[in-house]
Amino acid sequence: MSSDDRFDHGKDERLQSREVTEGAEKAPHRAMFRAMGFDDEDLSSPMIGVANPAADITPCNVHLDDVADSALESADAAGGMPIEFGTITISDAISMGTEGMKASLISRELIADSVELVSFGERMDGLVTIGGCDKNMPGMMMAAVRTDLPSVFLYGGSIMPGEHEGRDVTIVQVFEGVGAYGTGEMDAEELDDLERNACPGAGSCGGMFTANTMASVSEALGLAPLGSASPPAEDEERYDVAERAGELAVEVVEADRRPSDILTRESFENAIALQTAIGGSTNGVLHLLALAREAGIDLEIEDFDEISRRTPKIADLQPGGSRVMNDLHELGGVPIVIRRLLEADLIHGDAMTVTGRTIAEELEHLETERGLPDDEEIEADFLYTVDEPKQAEGAIKILTGNLAPGGAVLKATGEDQFHHEGPARIFETEEEAMRYVQEGDIESGDVIVIRNEGPQGGPGMREMLGVTAAVVGAGHEDDVALITDGRFSGATRGPMIGHVAPEAAVGGPIGLLEDGDEITVDIPDRTLEVDAGDEELEARREEWDRPDPAYDAGVLAKYGRDFDSASNGAVTNPGVKRE
Repeated sequence: MSSDDRFDHGKDERLQSREVTEGAEKAPHRAMFRAMGFDDEDLSSPMIGVANPAADITPCNVHLDDVADSALESADAAGGMPIEFGTITISDAISMGTEGMKASLISRELIADSVELVSFGERMDGLVTIGGCDKNMPGMMMAAVRTDLPSVFLYGGSIMPGEHEGRDVTIVQVFEGVGAYGTGEMDAEELDDLERNACPGAGSCGGMFTANTMASVSEALGLAPLGSASPPAEDEERYDVAERAGELAVEVVEADRRPSDILTRESFENAIALQTAIGGSTNGVLHLLALAREAGIDLEIEDFDEISRRTPKIADLQPGGSRVMNDLHELGGVPIVIRRLLEADLIHGDAMTVTGRTIAEELEHLETERGLPDDEEIEADFLYTVDEPKQAEGAIKILTGNLAPGGAVLKATGEDQFHHEGPARIFETEEEAMRYVQEGDIESGDVIVIRNEGPQGGPGMREMLGVTAAVVGAGHEDDVALITDGRFSGATRGPMIGHVAPEAAVGGPIGLLEDGDEITVDIPDRTLEVDAGDEELEARREEWDRPDPAYDAGVLAKYGRDFDSASNGAVTNPGVKRE
């Protein structure tokens, strides 16, 4: 492409990169760029930051340098000056069940902070933000919203399923295998074979867990093009998606199309409708609340329940079902689900997207350009219609009551009519609860309570796939409930209620429970109650002392002080109110 065909950087007053590339007084700045191989043509182009969290610490991110290269090359060819920079990631699966998991949610904030800082400090004009492991996705989208730079979100893609004894498996079967091994239902040889075959290559965990939930949600929000979430990490289509992201990044800069032009209340309602329809992760509640806070859009935890009640679950993927993201991709990907919701008037078709087209227009464009299959051509045992859904309501349930006045979150992977009453078994940490399960002490009817694992109390609100998978693996998927002020992996299944607010560390009712208290979990009524009355709870509160912070120095102490309630997205940035 000749310089005459490129976007005329020098004439556009909107571009903040002019502050470091234009004028005689910026000769030292340009000299620094020239040291890295940039030339006059580059310096006359819009500067596109490519935020890349590539790392060798998780298969979710191990391939992201290749994904980033495709985006960089296409942004350059489209007339941009792409500049790659890195940020951190934490492997949720590897840190799971350890104290290290406390770093996971903190990493969301650090990713958002670091991308914001680099974009601000280097005076970038636009962004391609890339995500692999779970907290990359919301962290990157939060950064785009904060900076309000023209931006495109790019997912790294999911892993293909492994194979064990002739069936598809994912990492969740390995976690559940640990529970089965502990009860003698699985021997060491089978667990070893499962371990060796569950994760065959690069990519994020394959079910509709947190990574794939947030990648799907990025399409519904309009921050990523429709159809970009589902191509697998090691598929050639993933690199086609990356190339399109690089091209689109230059396009959105030229059009001055910013997140604030895209994100509205309707965008978030679309995202929630999709999340509930596909059985998405409970972490999506936390992250969408955080994104709304960053965008200055009024969104409350109760909105998730309202939308879920009117939106049927029409995709049955892991952990509730047996299929994975690639199975959905082979049918046409997330746009197939969005189209069914749109035709049923369950999402807003006029919501804007990063391409400059509305959701409805994007679907028409995809059908013309890529040839999405007609609904009557789709035959799949895991994808349902709105008229004949898997479940009449969406998967996300928000429970309230005297045990969770600020709300609690459950993803229904079984029956919507679940009702459970049982005695509380209190544990102050995840490790204590895990020992209880592994030692075979768990009994039918138990309500396992894990507290002091909230945003401040943990700190960091650990995911607890290890203990929930152990409960399921021990044969108690339907007769034992678990509640916590921490959170769960998107791979968690069963009656597991997280995000209980207020959390124990700030004096929430969960911190006042005693062993043997009778707890009621009622999904139809959306209630989470303890039989202790108001006077009894108040008397216990008088005796309650706030626990000392788990850490008194370093990054965990800092974020333990800064985190807000889970019911507000556990944000550390107060956000802004936009006109």
